[in-house]
Amino acid sequence: MRHIRTAALGAAILALIVSACSLGGGSQASKGTIASQLVLAGPPECPDRPFCLKGLTEKYGITFKEFKPTDAGGPITIEALKKDDAQVGLLFTSDPAIAVNGFILLKDDKQLQLADNLVPVVRQAALDANPVIKDALNGVMAKIDQATLTDLNKQVTVDGKAAADVAKAWVDAQGFTYSGGSGTVKVGSTNFYEQEILGEIYAQVLENAGLTVERKFQLGNREIVFPALEGGDIDILAEYAATALEFVNKGAGEASTDPEATVAKFSERLTALGLVALDFATATDQNGFVVTKATADKYGLVSISDLAKAAP
Repeated sequence: MRHIRTAALGAAILALIVSACSLGGGSQASKGTIASQLVLAGPPECPDRPFCLKGLTEKYGITFKEFKPTDAGGPITIEALKKDDAQVGLLFTSDPAIAVNGFILLKDDKQLQLADNLVPVVRQAALDANPVIKDALNGVMAKIDQATLTDLNKQVTVDGKAAADVAKAWVDAQGFTYSGGSGTVKVGSTNFYEQEILGEIYAQVLENAGLTVERKFQLGNREIVFPALEGGDIDILAEYAATALEFVNKGAGEASTDPEATVAKFSERLTALGLVALDFATATDQNGFVVTKATADKYGLVSISDLAKAAP
């Protein structure tokens, strides 16, 4: 009988030890993933959107501890991150708030988002008259990465500098040496501040190359600006590959997560309109997921895939 009671007691002690390890975090698996420890903040419709929580779950296999409805990349989301009410937030990838608050933009390493890379759209007639336009604007695009675009936006919208001054400082720092242009070209923009900043950069590089540039900024939405481009009221426009493609093709669903394929299809669609898409930049303006530096350091977060790793 003593042997039976001793064995039973040993089994009970073993069960308690296993239970304690499970409850106390002795097992990595019991803690789940990093995402399961964190709260995601985003617009109320995020759980049902393929480029938000639904997409994160399906493409990355991520399940968060909780979803906190806030706004679409706006001040409520930013405040939730700063107060640690949420640890992951949806912002737009070129939002100056990322730089201002030292947030870390997680790399979309599995390409959840459609490729809204910056891309200049130019009238073919303008390129025929001044081939330097292609070289100059492609040169500009090669220099604009995500950090550069975010900083340019910050200088204008947060620091309060004039877009022309910000553009001049950046253009001068690049040391561009394009030349041989002549005549007049017209650079336009929608009523989005980022497109005006980019338009100002285009204008100054082309002026340095010898062209006279008319600025036609803040013209309105895409429904106004694209007809102006097609009709020759403007010659050059900074655009976003996936969004512009779906505008031109009337929502045919041809945009993809691949910038090369998306811009190639965009170029194909533009041909009949007498327009050309030039080289795209690595910089984008699309949905992005950010964390504070403290959260990134705590969990070693660099990419969205890192959120699916086992919690430490």
